[in-house]
Amino acid sequence: MLSNQRKKFSLPANSIYLNCSYMSPLMKEVEKAGVEGMKRKRNPATISPANFFDQTEILRDEYAKLINVKESKRIVVIPSVSYGLANVAKNLKADQSHNIVVAGEQFPSNVYPWMKIQQEKKIQLKTIAAPSILKDRGKIWNERILDAIDSNTKMVALGNVHWADGTKFDLIEIRKRTRDVGALLVIDGSQSVGALAFDISQIQPDALICVGYKWMLGPYSIGLAYYGDYFDGGAPVEENWMNRKFSEDFAALVLYQENYQSTALRYEVGEHSNFILVPMMLTALKQINKWKPENIQQYCAKITRKPIERLREAGFWVEDENYRGHHLFGIRLPKNTDMEKIKQQLQKNKISVSVRGDAIRVSPNLYNTENDLMKLVRTLTT
Repeated sequence: MLSNQRKKFSLPANSIYLNCSYMSPLMKEVEKAGVEGMKRKRNPATISPANFFDQTEILRDEYAKLINVKESKRIVVIPSVSYGLANVAKNLKADQSHNIVVAGEQFPSNVYPWMKIQQEKKIQLKTIAAPSILKDRGKIWNERILDAIDSNTKMVALGNVHWADGTKFDLIEIRKRTRDVGALLVIDGSQSVGALAFDISQIQPDALICVGYKWMLGPYSIGLAYYGDYFDGGAPVEENWMNRKFSEDFAALVLYQENYQSTALRYEVGEHSNFILVPMMLTALKQINKWKPENIQQYCAKITRKPIERLREAGFWVEDENYRGHHLFGIRLPKNTDMEKIKQQLQKNKISVSVRGDAIRVSPNLYNTENDLMKLVRTLTT
């Protein structure tokens, strides 16, 4: 069992941060890597042509360990989820006979690209809303998504867990169903990868897109994307010099190349060798791989179990453990609770959470304790 890791962060002692799903705090070592990266720019003579590529290769390998990918060249550096999904949208072979299945109220970056395709190609966008009843909510929602996938479905685009309340989607069963009908499975892993185990070899999505600044504990404006073989030979959303063949040879860059880099590397963002963000992201992933997401889940389960029991006893609702992660869950309030008063109390007690829809979203990590969660319970119930 992992112990509390607050000492690795610089969080203020007089506040409680339960909001990793909004943005993670930086570990001290990640911050240090960023400062060292900035210092390198003082003397650009120390940055060789090889340095434009070597750190990202190491970053790919480290991320491949986290999500269990054998071919690290299927992983690319991206600046955002919207960028990673734009590559998916550009290469999706669909027409007006097809449909795309999404979950209701999922994050906009994983909806807007499909709305655009809907407008341009006249496909059907099937939005599967959450059940209005709370009993067996996660179970029923998963069943409805599976029922929505039919012979005309071209793609299912989901999060691993729902960003607003942590509802977990059964990707194994959804993958089986998409294979039956020949549909793609595209996952936004931003609210799970790093804190919840994700095995590419087991789930076999066609694409997995993640930001780095949430559960992977990295900086803002860098993320990582995995693209399966459906996207081999596709066209990237930008034409940068680094995603062309032989771009490592600086002396020959004006010998323009028609061909892109192999497999997924064609989808990498320009200037992906960011000398500040890449070392920060790499440092964060190395630490997460030491901790392991399974152990992070176990720790979060331990510190949230008793507080959630107290909330349920007080009339609050939290999804069943089988249909949520332990690192991210939504609290729904009893009827006639004054949400504005709750917000004021949270602010007064310096407790950072998020309100998403009709849920208070709570997202602890290794820097939190059971006492942090119990203070949240007292704030909500008094």
